[in-house]
Formats: sequence, C-alpha cells, structure tokens
Amino acid sequence: MWTGDLFGTEKPVIALLHLDALPGEPAFAGSLDTVMEHAAADLAALQDGGADGVLIANENCFPITPHTDQVTVMAMAAVIGALKEKIRVPFGTNVVYDPAVTIRMGAALGADFGRSAFYGAYTGPYGLHTVDFGEMVRLRDRLGRPDFKLLCKFNPEGDVRLGTFTNAQLVNSLCKGGFIGALCVSGPGAGQEASFDLLAEVSELAHKKGVPVFCNTGCRLDTIERILSIADGACVGTALKGDDGRVDVDKVRAFMEAARRARRAC
Repeated sequence: MWTGDLFGTEKPVIALLHLDALPGEPAFAGSLDTVMEHAAADLAALQDGGADGVLIANENCFPITPHTDQVTVMAMAAVIGALKEKIRVPFGTNVVYDPAVTIRMGAALGADFGRSAFYGAYTGPYGLHTVDFGEMVRLRDRLGRPDFKLLCKFNPEGDVRLGTFTNAQLVNSLCKGGFIGALCVSGPGAGQEASFDLLAEVSELAHKKGVPVFCNTGCRLDTIERILSIADGACVGTALKGDDGRVDVDKVRAFMEAARRARRAC
C-alpha cells in the first residue's frame, strides 16, 4: 500500500498537532505568536517521540462551523508556513468541517495528505452539511496535486450519516477508481473509541479494493496494539497530551513503542 512508501513503515501512526484557537475564532487568546510557539513545541515533541507523520488541524475552532472564516484560514496557513522548515516527517492538513479548504491548504503548502469528510450528507449539533466527493477529487487535480492523499472520514465523529446505503455500498462507491487515499473509521465523538466491529468490517471491505483503513479517534496506549492488528494505521491526538493540553514527548515515545510492538506482531 502507498502508506508504506510515504511513511517508511507499515501501519503508520499519524499524530495530531492541534493548533490553539486562531484569529477569527471565539477562543482566540490574542497572540498568533503564542499559537506558533505552542505549535512548534508540540511538533518537536511529536517528532522527537517518533511519530510517523503529523496532521495539523484547527481542532480548537469551537463552536465548529463548516464555513471557516478567511482570517482563520490565513492564520492557519501562516502557522504551517512557519513550521515547514522544522517538519521532518510526512504531514497533512485538516481544516475542521471544511474539506475543500483542507485540500486547498494542503496543495498550497506542499502537504502529503489531508483528512476530512470528503463525501456524503450529514447532520449533527452543527447543522446539516453535504460534500460532493466528485468535486473534491476534481479540485485536488485542478490544483495539480493528484498525489495528495485524501484520508476520508467514513463516519465523521459527532455526526449522523444520512441515507440508507449499506457500509458495503459506500465502500465500493468511494473506493472505485482509486481516487481515495484511505478510509478513516471514527468513534461517536472526538477522542472516543471507534467500534472494533466497524473497524474490522470496513477494513475487510476496503482491502478488497486495495484501500487502507485508519482508526480515526480514541486510540490509546492500551488499545493501539489491538487497533493495529485490524487497521492499517491510526490517527492519534488526545492520548499524546499531558494534563496541560500540550504534547508530552514521553507519552509519544511510549505510544510509538507500543505501535512498533504491534507491527512486529503483524
């Protein structure tokens, strides 16, 4: 699978770099320099701890909106631009609830992949939203980045998918043509454990199409070995943080050692 080529290992762990609230967001503390300092420190801890890749997300943009303010997008791009010379691993972008901007930002900044809900119709606490998968693929290609991998949330956390399609029908449709990079299976909310049964079902279906599957939420030190016995990788955020909300390099090291044990076992 392409994951081994990009990350240099099978079953990679993609660590989440959650940016502090940015300009344009209600919780912004007033200093973009501080946001950059925190981001640089978290990046160093993730890389020094051995993470295989980093996904940079505006995770603290509460209340969430699918209409990201332009100033927020510009600020996020400025932060990633400032980090670029320090990034030593494959990296991705995630503009929360905004798949098109996720692709645009990733293409502009030379990211390797992006994570979002790149398809479907959903409803949840933040309203009703729809995503045109065909347009997302065309946008990526128009920007000259057909190599930019789309890590597509199969079941976005916190939302309910609309429609009566079965999991098999959805996997077959999304994986047709080789346009999707990977499917990401989520729990019911950010930081909440994904269903192992759903992870196994989607993995079995997607593997028939040659598409990897990532566990998207709720990965913990005590579950990562089981997760990687089923899935082709994991996206991890909360489990790598200390009580102060910043990345803890010792937690990253311990997590990555458990991931390596899982890889050896597989």
